[in-house]
Amino acid sequence: MTSPLPLTTVTANLDEALGFAIPGRNARGRIVRLGPLLDHILSAHDYPAPIARILSEALVLSALLGSLLKEEEGQLTIQAQTERGIVDLLVCDYKAGELRGYVRFDPERLSALPSHRDLAALFGKGYLAITFDHASAQERYQGIVPLEGASLGEAAQSYFSQSEQLPSVVRLAVDDTGHVAGGMLVQHLPEGEEGRDRLHTRLDDPEWEHVRILAETVKGAELTDPALPLDGVLWRLFHEEEVRVFEPVPLVKGCRCNFDYIKGVIGRFAADERAGMVDEDGFISVDCEFCSRVFPISVKDFGD
Repeated sequence: MTSPLPLTTVTANLDEALGFAIPGRNARGRIVRLGPLLDHILSAHDYPAPIARILSEALVLSALLGSLLKEEEGQLTIQAQTERGIVDLLVCDYKAGELRGYVRFDPERLSALPSHRDLAALFGKGYLAITFDHASAQERYQGIVPLEGASLGEAAQSYFSQSEQLPSVVRLAVDDTGHVAGGMLVQHLPEGEEGRDRLHTRLDDPEWEHVRILAETVKGAELTDPALPLDGVLWRLFHEEEVRVFEPVPLVKGCRCNFDYIKGVIGRFAADERAGMVDEDGFISVDCEFCSRVFPISVKDFGD
């Protein structure tokens, strides 16, 4: 069946997540492209290029997975933590279209690294934890897999294979300028319905094999080209299929730190504990690594 996707007027589709389904092949997916939002998040820290690239990929992955959440208050968190890695902590989260992320790394060891795109060299031995918080049901689901593979996308595919038993294709890309990043997630839906029993998923399902082969032909340049609409990427890949495209989800920078929130957290400590946090100027200074801001809370605000 010919896809109803039109080659519409060229639009950048920057800072959006677009959901789609291929009902005839029992598949669903997300495609994401980040632009100004990426610059906004990266500008909080003076990251060197290889660290900015891995954070960009993680932000795209967070948008791909987070946009799967059906409830507005749900949250998706990705955390990569390592032992003796140059990057010892990477964390990103997504909530209601808001993205944030941060990387902690050793700059001296990074400067001595011969290959900056080697995932194992950057992270060493570590793990990837993906956590879905479902607020309405007050449930949290976390999957943890070894941080293995040539890229963060391959590590994410391992997560779905091992933790979800859900055949998936994950592709992440950052353009040469470092100012645009994109990605695509395509998944097989057992019996064609979300929420169905996954025990009978076949990794060699012929419908999934067809979609997987097509999805794996996507190029990084297509995912990051601002002149190519996201539905245009889908047209190139699946033009012989019926593809249903959903309303795009706008993405924004969303650090949830603010003065009142931080004051409330500090206020939960006992007065003697707060006294131990006070600097010589009479303030308790709280750093937010996500946005690189310092919040000075006066001890006088608590009446101590």
